Amino acid sequence: MKNSMFCFQCQETCKHSGCTLSGMCGKKPEIANLMDLLIRQLKLIALSRQSDKETGRFVIQSLFMTVTNTNFDPERLQSQLDKARKITGDIVVEIPSGITPIPPDDAVCLQEFLIYTLKGIAAYTEHAAVLGKEDPEIYKFIFEALAISAREKNLSILTETILKAGGVAVKAMNLLDSANTAEFGDPQFTEVTTQAGRRPGILVSGHDLPDLKELLEQSLNSGIDIYTHGEMLPAHAYPELKKFPHLFGNYGNSWHCQNKDFAAFNGPILMTTNCIIPVQKSYQHRIFTTGMAGYPGVKHIADRTGNKAKDFSELIKLAQNCPPPEKTACGTLITGFARKQLLDLSGKIANGIKSGLIRRLIVMAGCDGRQTCRSYYTGIAENLPVDTIILTAGCAKYRFNHLDLGNINGIPRIIDAGQCNDSYSLALFILNLQEKLGYQSVNQLPVSLDIAWYEQKAVAVLTALLALGFKNIRLGPTLPAFLTPEIIKNLEKNFGIKTIHSASEDIRNMMMGN
Repeated sequence: MKNSMFCFQCQETCKHSGCTLSGMCGKKPEIANLMDLLIRQLKLIALSRQSDKETGRFVIQSLFMTVTNTNFDPERLQSQLDKARKITGDIVVEIPSGITPIPPDDAVCLQEFLIYTLKGIAAYTEHAAVLGKEDPEIYKFIFEALAISAREKNLSILTETILKAGGVAVKAMNLLDSANTAEFGDPQFTEVTTQAGRRPGILVSGHDLPDLKELLEQSLNSGIDIYTHGEMLPAHAYPELKKFPHLFGNYGNSWHCQNKDFAAFNGPILMTTNCIIPVQKSYQHRIFTTGMAGYPGVKHIADRTGNKAKDFSELIKLAQNCPPPEKTACGTLITGFARKQLLDLSGKIANGIKSGLIRRLIVMAGCDGRQTCRSYYTGIAENLPVDTIILTAGCAKYRFNHLDLGNINGIPRIIDAGQCNDSYSLALFILNLQEKLGYQSVNQLPVSLDIAWYEQKAVAVLTALLALGFKNIRLGPTLPAFLTPEIIKNLEKNFGIKTIHSASEDIRNMMMGN
């Protein structure tokens, strides 16, 4: 029987082989096939012309729209595909749509690995572009890499290009970090309440900080509070955002809990980017998308035109007529250890390592997901020796950031650098630590990387770490289904990529430096 679709780009792909009837993420065959056609058309664009600012921006936005849990709207995807076809005109090049053969051979595996890395790079590059920061060299590389993914079968060339993409991912995350700090200031150590207030509110999820700022400006003195959800938690640490008195707190848990969280919130929800999941009836009348996010039947807030801000008046008016959020468990979460804060701490942490107060740093960054096996990361955090520190970024932290693990000489044992792109801050910090402690290689440090992945931003972060020279990374909860056994063998041999086991076994091995 012919497959209705084929997709294996995310961690929860069906039976760890591929979604063929409907996506585990919720996308239907129509959406999957439109995305395949769009990716094919982007390859044609890359083969037919040189990159420029306008087309480069179009390409990264198109790639971003195909990231898992970003856009489920067939009309918007069709519109994007139509625009891509206008760019290429009547060019005729034999490029398949979708993945062939199924299952893929080693070359197709690496082509897909490259495409998924490009999707992650595109997402970070678009976030920066929204803030006015663009780099023509990133657009140029994306065009070159798309062309290579369309034509190249040589495994060595594909592997080399993937590692180059890792270097470009570092550049994209640096660009976004510079854009965020220039616009919102350097993040500061911040305690964020998780309890609900008494006033109506708007809940902001996704990743896009400029949307949050414009909403805060437009809703000031309107009698409502603004809450963050999921990856927006680190917004509370930026000075230019935290100065708003009605930025109240963080409501709910990780992205995959949004059905429960959104239903209980009672007010409007603004989904700025991924990760939106299939919308439920309990809140479908009060959820809005904006940016690259989209869902059929959900109101979409239009993009900015010129210097004009997005218009969030409809959400504000709706919020004023909604009840307050349902009460949640009281508590606080700590965030704000992005690049500058981490580098300010590096001397103190280096001294802690030298004195024996800190025996090991465990990097548990990346994505969260809905599978019960991800309780592994909670088990790691709960059972690590008290002379260890956890470094985290991304939504993976929701598995353990509620734990009270105390501190070591005033240094919190859970250090949250921010969103998934702030894994860049963690990498810079570790490289700085290497210099302070005088190690020849970053892999000699008392640092273990136990990374969780789910979608293509995490794939870009992984390739960035490999490009920076990091080895012996544990990757879970499963290795990507888009990797063939031979490619996995090469990753294990050349980069020391490891699978996860039980929390107790992995803790024992990490504490031994393995």
